[in-house]
Parts: sequence; C-alpha cells; structure tokens
Amino acid sequence: MVTACPGPPVCGALHTYLFVDGLDLIARCYSGAAGDHPSQLLKPGGPLYPTDQARSVSVAAREQGFTASALCIRIRLRGQTVLWDGLMYSRADDRVIEEVRFDLAQYLAAIEQGFSRWGRDA
Repeated sequence: MVTACPGPPVCGALHTYLFVDGLDLIARCYSGAAGDHPSQLLKPGGPLYPTDQARSVSVAAREQGFTASALCIRIRLRGQTVLWDGLMYSRADDRVIEEVRFDLAQYLAAIEQGFSRWGRDA
C-alpha cells in the first residue's frame, strides 16, 4: 500500500509512505527518514516501476547536520512478480525481512492509485 503524509500545515512537506504487510517500510528500515515526494516516486515510468533489469532506487532521505543519506532498495521484475531486495527490517514478530515480493498487477495498481491521489498536482 502506498500513502502520503498530509503535508502543510501538519507536516512541512508531502512524503510517500511505503507499507508492506501493514508495516511502514521506510520507518522500519531507516528511522528518521522521510519518503520522497509522491510526484517523484510514483510518476508513470518512474523509479518504482519495475523492469527486467534490476536497479537501485532511492525512496527516502534523512538529513544529518550538513550531510544527507538515502534509503535505497533494489527493484526488479521476474515474470509477473515484482521483487524488492537489499532490505533489512524486522516484521511485527521480529523476524528479519530481506526481500519482499508483489503481484505485478496489484503493485502497479497501488502505484497508479497513489500517483493519481497525491502526485498529480505536484
């Protein structure tokens, strides 16, 4: 599931949240980071769209003083399955997750729904 924070005045900017099995992937992988803007991540053909060629995608950033660092995930398409790997976070039962898989049709529908709701006007 893809959602976004409400933006101003509640938050200084609009951020993408990526939920896997009900858990906020960004918060679990990279505490204190904020997801990139929906218009950046969710645009048609954008970074979260899978291809047969695996690639690393920055999905969130965290500023630390004068430096910034990013959370990157590796995305690839295998048949009708989208794979995210290069992860390291714990599930609700504390088991470590290193890879997640999505049905291609459901994955694309979630991204397109998120873009039409939050990314179109940016």
